[in-house]
Amino acid sequence: MLRRIAAAVTLTAALTITAGPAAADPLPVKYNFIEAILQGQARPNASPPGTNDFACRPSAEHPNPVVLVHGTAANMALSWRAIGPELKNRGFCVFALNYGRLYPGPSFGLASVERSATQLGAFVDRVLAATGAEEVDIIGHSQGGMMPRQYLRFGGGAAKVGTLIGMSPSNHGSGGEEEEESDVPAWARSFLRALTRAVAPAFADQSAGSPFMQRLNEGGDTVPGVRYVVIQTRYDEIVTPWTSALLVGPNVTNIVVQDGCEQNKIDHAAIVYDRRAVGFALRALDPTDTTPAPCTRPRPWVGG
Repeated sequence: MLRRIAAAVTLTAALTITAGPAAADPLPVKYNFIEAILQGQARPNASPPGTNDFACRPSAEHPNPVVLVHGTAANMALSWRAIGPELKNRGFCVFALNYGRLYPGPSFGLASVERSATQLGAFVDRVLAATGAEEVDIIGHSQGGMMPRQYLRFGGGAAKVGTLIGMSPSNHGSGGEEEEESDVPAWARSFLRALTRAVAPAFADQSAGSPFMQRLNEGGDTVPGVRYVVIQTRYDEIVTPWTSALLVGPNVTNIVVQDGCEQNKIDHAAIVYDRRAVGFALRALDPTDTTPAPCTRPRPWVGG
């Protein structure tokens, strides 16, 4: 009997050593913006599932860690409950930050874009130091897709970023056509701009034609050495006109969600929870991935 028990223990140990540690179960991926809003309101500083493991070491297949950058008045817990775990499940090292906080509460990304870009630069340095990687890739939503361009152009980020993916990014500002056609008197518009600049500088910076936008885009949209991908929807109600999100340059790929899928009417806020838009982002990070982005019919303000 003792010999049988000893043999069983030996066999079990041998099988355990041979098999190695069990693979972790895939993280759940939630394509639901409304659910994400509730999480973002309740725990705005909580890292999205799959992100901010500073012990993660990039693989040969995915050598660049991915940094996720939320938009104006949002936070990382709100924005990345789909893309964060999706990337982790695919073997990426994934990181997310909150930036640009001015007031208590769940809304970040309100400070000036220049200040926020400095915070992004410090976070990228932290990620590179922890992972040993030479570059990161960035996925950003709204302001988070445009603000890294300030870091690339003026903050030394061009040497530290391989690919910048903007999802409905405010690359050339918003509201240009509306302001030109507005019936609001010029003095009132000036007052509102000054008030916005004082209370939430990020909104003023992202106004079409603002001094910040002029400096950012003067001399061209891109800097050498970085690959740019824009994923935009024709139904963007925040970045207007929707074409202001698009970039021009030799290292730019502009993707319109509705090209080849007219049924998709995803809006600005929920684009990070749209399987088609996320599919384009995943393919942009992995040139070997030839999986077509699915043609979906997401619910406005929900995704799916």
